[in-house]
Amino acid sequence: MAKINLLPWREEYRQTKKREFLEIAVVVLVVGLLTSFLWGQVIDARIDNQTSRNQLLESEIAALEMKVKEIQDLKRKKQEMLDRMAVIQALQANRPDIVRIFDELVKATPEGVYLSEWQRVDDNVSITGFAESNNRVSALMRNLDGSYKFTEPNLTKVEADPTLGEQGNKFEMRVQLTKPEVVVEQDKTGA
Repeated sequence: MAKINLLPWREEYRQTKKREFLEIAVVVLVVGLLTSFLWGQVIDARIDNQTSRNQLLESEIAALEMKVKEIQDLKRKKQEMLDRMAVIQALQANRPDIVRIFDELVKATPEGVYLSEWQRVDDNVSITGFAESNNRVSALMRNLDGSYKFTEPNLTKVEADPTLGEQGNKFEMRVQLTKPEVVVEQDKTGA
């Protein structure tokens, strides 16, 4: 057998494989670094995009909250206006009420009855007067009860008083006023 020295060839083969390994390792390292750099850029871009979206959402939410607050203020002002309108309508409805009360009182007072004092507290009226007889006081009470402005007449005191004659009386009574009906127009939209 011939003597062949394979050492230099093996050494050269080993060096070639070692060089290929280093080249592949460098390529893998470069690709890995490049991939991680690109991945970092993609993640940073996504984070920046999400941050800008969050800021946009926060600014829109703040704008909507301002609009909601403005709407609540408008609703509160609307309710205040409706309340004021109700008060004004009640005042307008009650303005001629005193004239009607006195007109109805004059109509209900029969002949022979004279009123000397009239006092109103809310819807309660106290009446003091003189009558020629008990029948006249009864007629006054019936007339007040039949009136559309008065209700529940209650005679509290009757005593003899000769001012209007032999059968004359001084009387005190209380009567309730009927409440006028006030209709407040509500907003048709329901808003």
